[in-house]
Amino acid sequence: MTKKIIAKETPIVFKLGELFCGPGGIAQGAKHASVSKSGKKYQIQHVWANDYDADSCETYKNNICSQNSVLVVHKNVVELDINSLPEIDAFAYGFPCNDFSIVGEKKGINGKYGPLYSYGVKVIDHFKPKFFIAENVGGIRSANFGNAFNVILNALASAGNGYDLTVNLYKSEEYGVAQTRHRVIIVGIDKKFGFKFKVPAPTTKKNPLTASEALQNPKITADMKNHEFTKQSKTVVERLKRIKPGENAWNADLPEHLKLNVKSARLSHIYKRLDPNKPSYTITGSGGGGTHVYHWKENRALTNRERARIQSFPDTFVFSGSKESVRKQIGMAVPPKLTEIIFKSVLKTFAGIKYKSVASNLGEWEKCINE
Repeated sequence: MTKKIIAKETPIVFKLGELFCGPGGIAQGAKHASVSKSGKKYQIQHVWANDYDADSCETYKNNICSQNSVLVVHKNVVELDINSLPEIDAFAYGFPCNDFSIVGEKKGINGKYGPLYSYGVKVIDHFKPKFFIAENVGGIRSANFGNAFNVILNALASAGNGYDLTVNLYKSEEYGVAQTRHRVIIVGIDKKFGFKFKVPAPTTKKNPLTASEALQNPKITADMKNHEFTKQSKTVVERLKRIKPGENAWNADLPEHLKLNVKSARLSHIYKRLDPNKPSYTITGSGGGGTHVYHWKENRALTNRERARIQSFPDTFVFSGSKESVRKQIGMAVPPKLTEIIFKSVLKTFAGIKYKSVASNLGEWEKCINE
């Protein structure tokens, strides 16, 4: 019997660097993104990553690069020596969104975190990568009356050798993530290539993954990592008993002694139960009582493993640190399933592989601040 010889593919490797890497939501997607064409395999290799949070760096090391020699720098980006970092030709960063979020004061580019986008611009200027991916919350479009977004886009477009930008507001629930998490993602490709990145078409727009599907298929077992339960007070349990799936502390029929005594902003996700037949609302990384996301049937907050499932992290992805630290890491991360689709589409663009795409929902980036 003749043995079939399988020809080896020639690897085309993009070396990736990351700022504000967090636990590795973007990296997890990049790690699993690869495409093949004409005997060539296009893939991404992590070279270095940076974050100021020690637990996030540990999580990143253990899950993204446990088998590889990747430089993970635990340091405030302000103190990071870009010149000392290994060469890269691809770059990604989800710059801190605190000052652009719809929750909070929305100081935009004038806030403490707003200017941190500029460190990504410095990386692009220094390494001149073939492509980059930048991520932030949808609220970035309106910060400083739209001026902040305009400044950021212009800085990214003119960095390095100059980049062709594709800007889109991605709805995670339309890309296989069981969560209504909407994020602006900017893809820039060096203009010298003449490539135009196209927004990948949604994969689950008509049939989004529901919260119950994400948490029950397959079942989460008691021995899984990061699956510790939070002890709920008697008052919280009594309150949850009276809140129906999809309801929160404000629209539920609660007796007077269980109502919240809050006179300021009434956030819709306070003690909000999941609707088992819909995607989860946005998982957050911080917040006090009532912000931990609540099971539709059981009178309790979700565990971190359940939050990770909703964020589309695999069960084998183990987070380091205390329970509250893990909660923060999960809530601040970018859904890996979404980033994998975007990275694959970038690789297809370079490989010359056609894929289903849609027009940007923000139009041409020069005009998107007026949308």
